[in-house]
Amino acid sequence: MRKLLFLICVVTLTGCSWLYPSMMLKTPRNYPFAKLNDSISSTDYKISANDFLSLRLYSQDGFRLIDYTNIVDNSSTGTPSSGAGSNNIQYLVEPDGTVRLPVLGRIPIVGLTIREAIQMLEQKFSQYYIKPFIILSVTNRRVIIFPGNPGTAKVVPLVNNNTTLIEVLAISGGITEDGKAKKIKLIRGNPNKPNVYMIDLSTINGIKDGCTILQEGDIIYVTPQIRPVGVALERLTPTLSLISTVLLTITLLKSVKVF
Repeated sequence: MRKLLFLICVVTLTGCSWLYPSMMLKTPRNYPFAKLNDSISSTDYKISANDFLSLRLYSQDGFRLIDYTNIVDNSSTGTPSSGAGSNNIQYLVEPDGTVRLPVLGRIPIVGLTIREAIQMLEQKFSQYYIKPFIILSVTNRRVIIFPGNPGTAKVVPLVNNNTTLIEVLAISGGITEDGKAKKIKLIRGNPNKPNVYMIDLSTINGIKDGCTILQEGDIIYVTPQIRPVGVALERLTPTLSLISTVLLTITLLKSVKVF
């Protein structure tokens, strides 16, 4: 019985995957992390399929607002953000890369930066309005953060184009007690072959990397602390309690000469 208990303890303490089945996004010991540089922070966001665009159009270089509330598009690709009477309407970029807009109809827009899209739309609207002035934004940009403890993950909207890693950590409540500030993974790009950056915010020297500007779809994963002994004892307590009960029962039965 002692050998069995010893074997259980050894397997438990060495089997981190058994102890921490909820741990995500692991990387091998010698994983080649990508290197952070200024270029990844300054990349302009490009409009993608399934984005929602908020469009406001003015004439005379912004002198007079064009009232779109009289041109409400009730189709599946154009939906008022707050019902009739709103001049802030959102338009869905469809999987084929086009968006359907009042007056212009369906136009390709995927792959353009916000600035490029504004220039293109102002040029097209100039056929119908005098000196059009456009305010355009993507309203559903977001990142996902796992701050270190199970059950604390959040989806954080990117309200500003220059939202940094430290800002998102602050919005989510900061790194949790079980999170490692020195091991923060920033996962970016194509899910089939993403770039993974390792960021250390445990010292003041990491402030530069902490000011990295986030992009749509980024995943921030704070590596959790591994406490094998405490977790092993917690997991083994029910088993040990059952074994103790069985041994006690056998001892009692032997004492009354049942065996």
